[in-house]
Amino acid sequence: MGKNGYRNLDSSYYIRRKPRKKNKGLFILLGILAVAFVVMIGVGAYFLFGKNKGEDEAPELAAIQEEIPEEVPVVEEPEEAPEPQEIEVVEEPELSPEVASFCKGYEVTTSSSVSNIVSEDVISENAILIDVDKGEVIAQKAADTTISPASMTKILTILVAAEHVTDLDDTFTITRDITDYSFSNDCSIVGFDVDEVVTVRDLMYGTILPSGADAGVALATYVAGSHEAFVDMMNEKLAELGLADTAHFTNCIGIYDENHYCTLTDMAMILKAAVENDLAREILSAHTYTTTATEQHPEGITISNWFLRRIEDKETNGEVLCAKTGFVNQSGCCAASYSISNSGGHYICVSANAWSSWRCIYDQVAIYEQYLS
Repeated sequence: MGKNGYRNLDSSYYIRRKPRKKNKGLFILLGILAVAFVVMIGVGAYFLFGKNKGEDEAPELAAIQEEIPEEVPVVEEPEEAPEPQEIEVVEEPELSPEVASFCKGYEVTTSSSVSNIVSEDVISENAILIDVDKGEVIAQKAADTTISPASMTKILTILVAAEHVTDLDDTFTITRDITDYSFSNDCSIVGFDVDEVVTVRDLMYGTILPSGADAGVALATYVAGSHEAFVDMMNEKLAELGLADTAHFTNCIGIYDENHYCTLTDMAMILKAAVENDLAREILSAHTYTTTATEQHPEGITISNWFLRRIEDKETNGEVLCAKTGFVNQSGCCAASYSISNSGGHYICVSANAWSSWRCIYDQVAIYEQYLS
């Protein structure tokens, strides 16, 4: 072997070469290419599988996000249920013991044992006797006839006023229009003067006891502001009592008018309603009364219910407690009265078309005497 690493062979056979060196650069390049290949495979796999998978899941994720509210509502604790309030029961006014046994309502039936009034002692052309406790007609005489109630009208006047007056000591000044109205219609009066200041109590008693038109119109004006407005209230009361089909009033004192009418039964039911009102019953049962002293009448005016005073000593099988008379030419002398029999029953009698006030009273005495047991 030679000095330079060649074998000592024949130079014609062997060619002289440089010794081989390892090529490191080639190996580095191959490694880089291999890494790049792997990276390319990985990126391709991501785009092929990973990205598509993410796109597939995106709508589901979005749907889930939509279902989740942006703000979670705060669930408030339910308020405590309010304690039940007590319902105020409006009690009906307590009836006085005297009227507690009255039948309810203002309709009557005809008793199977009803009597026709044929006695010669009863001159009045129309009459009816009603058992108020049973709501039955027990005796009658042409009772279905429509009449002009005359001053019996004032029973309803007192009833309507009693339901609206709150201060009996309040005062009212009598006007010229009121006195002129009474005079021009030839009405009975209390005798109040123009500009006389009287109490409401005086007007109430004055309307019934002497049947004073001056008191009645003054009372109507005090309660409603005018006579006309008060008449409207009267007709509303008739409707409330269920009597509007057969009864209608055009004035508060009973002046004749073809549109001012009722039946005997209607008037009996009006009196029943008045007796059920404590104030109205008190006034209808007064025998005498003296009005309050005024400048015009320093000693007051003493007035009387002549029907009660004339019948109080008559035999009626009981006691007549309330009454109101009336008179117009079209229905003669008439009256409505309320009585308690000796056996404790309650009765109302209405009669019309008698030829005198005394005859009217005697007729009612005869009816009570003959048909009350």
